[in-house]
Formats: sequence, structure tokens, C-alpha cells
Amino acid sequence: MRFRSILARTLALSFILLSFPVACLAADLSGCSAASALLYHPATREVLYEKCADQRRPIASTTKIMTALTVLREGGDLDRSVTVPKEACGIEGSSLYLKSGETLSVRDLLYGLLLASANDAATALALLTHGSVEAFAERMNECAEELGLSDTHFVNPHGLFDPDHYSSARDLAQITSAAYDDPTFREIVSTRRYSIPAPDGGKRVLINHNKLLSLLPDCVGVKTGFTKKSGRCLVSAVDRNGTFLICVTLNDPDDWRDHIALHNYGLSLFQRNRTCPSKEKDEFKDE
Repeated sequence: MRFRSILARTLALSFILLSFPVACLAADLSGCSAASALLYHPATREVLYEKCADQRRPIASTTKIMTALTVLREGGDLDRSVTVPKEACGIEGSSLYLKSGETLSVRDLLYGLLLASANDAATALALLTHGSVEAFAERMNECAEELGLSDTHFVNPHGLFDPDHYSSARDLAQITSAAYDDPTFREIVSTRRYSIPAPDGGKRVLINHNKLLSLLPDCVGVKTGFTKKSGRCLVSAVDRNGTFLICVTLNDPDDWRDHIALHNYGLSLFQRNRTCPSKEKDEFKDE
């Protein structure tokens, strides 16, 4: 009898200790500051956490994930030299301060787009690949349709506010998952510092705006964004011991903390050998 009593107590204590970390993390998530949020596991198409994930919202410079995906889907030599058109110069917000007629590679412009969140680089890429911002936005929307997205519409390649330019946390996670299929995208968004040519013969040093690359172990990207209309927007990804997660928050005043909490919560589920659903589960429907 005594042995059974000790065994019962041990099992009960083990259950409490094993449950405690996940319970604590779940409680932390109740304080998520984002207006919309989603934590996604692409390998199983499983949503691990969501909050108002289907609401259409302005997404600021997280738009540039789709901009990069659209450019990369066009193919071609990323190291080819291109001439910056004058229409791409002087765009408001974050900028590389491009000069009309200067020469860069498409790869340079992609690094400027995703690390420095440069609106002039976004515009240059749109003009150089499709001739106009309008034609490029049309192609972005075609890509969104191909991905089966229902709460996304683009009117520009940079994310400066327009009432007809929006997405949702769920759709943005899907866009990011598609972008991560491209090795060039993965390489760029995980880079902390990069140099590209400047018109005076020197170098422009680009610093990645994504602080999670330093704050969160195993963070591998992705993109920040902010306008007064959108608030702080952030998409991030982690890859730890083969577990790859994507997190999206929109209009989140405490996004760094929220992403760390969400990723740690998601990773804890897999580190505890959580049984994952079948892969046959349906697809989830800064100026």
C-alpha cells in the first residue's frame, strides 16, 4: 500500500511539473499586445496560436516579403547590373537614397529592400521588373491569388499606407512560408549586415532592422514594418533543431517581447515531443 501511495504521489508531481512550463507560457500569451497575431508551423500547416488572424489590416513594410517573392519568382540573374530609374528616387520613408542613373545589381536592391526596408529599392525593383508600380502590384496580387489568399490586396511594393493595401496575419504567414522556399530569400533575411556600392565609389552599409536576430536564439528572419496607420508590424521565423516556426503580429506596440514569448511557447510544444497533426490537414485558411 505504501509503495502504491508513493508511486501515485510521484506520478501526480511529475504531471504537475511537466504541465507547469506550458501553462505558464500559455498564460503569458494572454497578454499578447498585438491587434492580430498568428504562430504557424509550416511543416504540418498547423496554427499554434492566433488572435484576430483574419482581420484585414495595413501591413507597412512587411509588404516587402511579397515584393521580394514576386521579384524572385521572375527568375533571371540576380547579379546582373541595372540602372536606377529617376522615378525610384526620392520616395518617402526608409531609403537607400538612390541616385538616378546609378548602377546596382538586382541582388543589391533586394538586400536594400529586406535589410534597410528601403522604399526606393522597392520602387526600383518594381519598375525594373514590370515597368510600373501599378503593373508590379498587379503581379503581386496574382501571386496572392496563386497562394489562395482571400484577405490580401496590394497597390504598391513598399507598404506606404493606402486604404486598398492590406493583408491579414494568416495571409502574411502564408506569404512568408512561400518566400522561405527560395534559398536567396532565406539567405538575405538572416543576414545582419551587408554592404552594397554607393554612387561615390564607396559603400552603403546595411544593418538589418530585425532585432530578433540578436534577441532570440535561432531566429532566421524575417521583416519589420511601421507606419502611423499600421502601427508596429513584425514577421519573424525561428529554426531550432529542425523545428521551423513563423510568427506574425500586426499593430503590436510590444512586438519584440510578444514574438519571443510566442516562439518560445511554440518551440516548447515540439521540444516536449508533442504529437503533431497529420500533414494532410487543410491549408490554413516602417515605413
